[in-house]
Amino acid sequence: MIVIEQVGPLATIQDLGRPGWFGSGVGPSGAADRASSALANRLVGNPESAALLEVLVGGVVLRADRHHTLAVTGAPAPATVDSTPVGPASVLELEAGQTLRLGMAQRGLRSYIAVRGGIDIAPVLGSRSLDTMSGIGPPPVQAGDLLPVGPAPRTYPIVDLAPVAQPEAGTLTVHAMLGPRDDWFIEPNALFEGEWSVSPDADRVGVRLERRTGPPLRRRSDDELRTEGVALGSIQVPPSGNPVIFLADHPITGGYPVIAVVLDAEVDLVAQARPGQALRLRPPPR
Repeated sequence: MIVIEQVGPLATIQDLGRPGWFGSGVGPSGAADRASSALANRLVGNPESAALLEVLVGGVVLRADRHHTLAVTGAPAPATVDSTPVGPASVLELEAGQTLRLGMAQRGLRSYIAVRGGIDIAPVLGSRSLDTMSGIGPPPVQAGDLLPVGPAPRTYPIVDLAPVAQPEAGTLTVHAMLGPRDDWFIEPNALFEGEWSVSPDADRVGVRLERRTGPPLRRRSDDELRTEGVALGSIQVPPSGNPVIFLADHPITGGYPVIAVVLDAEVDLVAQARPGQALRLRPPPR
């Protein structure tokens, strides 16, 4: 068991999601920053699909009931093991009774804590992820929870530290391809002009943007669009003109036009963007 002694703003159990259920109205969900989640699992020797903790901003304290191997990746929250500072993206060996404490991250938004063997709770529709929009999956982690750990895999950690770049603290540049509904806008390329700002109205469903500099997005008409499917990274534009970039728990259908879609490899960057951070949208490099 891993004993949760303290939780910050939000901590959820996530894995790589539950694909294949769109026909039943269920989205994939899963880790918002897939690269950081996969790295945490690789560091402890787990398969990348193992369940782990996704921690918003930080503030989590957990205790080992026996020897456990852990790793923390993603937003670089200051971490200590029994008051001894430890580096980000490093393999941590906790003995029985030792405590891992995450402070509050100063850049990035989501940290990931993996334990060797994975968090071993019952899957729902093939996944242990919480979909915060539908409520499918385990509830958010609370102080006092006991999280069961699965059997250790046959593979072993092969490094002690992963030298990965930290999330961007300044202006974030993200590339997106126009379509499928860019023809609903008078000047769709206005999306790529100036800068946007990440709104406080951001969660695992999506990141809402507000204009910082540049022209507004104006529609050609006020006609209604038939409800259609939307993908991870879709940039949907509601009547306010403030785009929403969909993340892991996004709805599977929507009725507002999707002006563009963020490149899949850069959706993880958006998942780490903090409220108030400047963001530039640009077309893909040639």
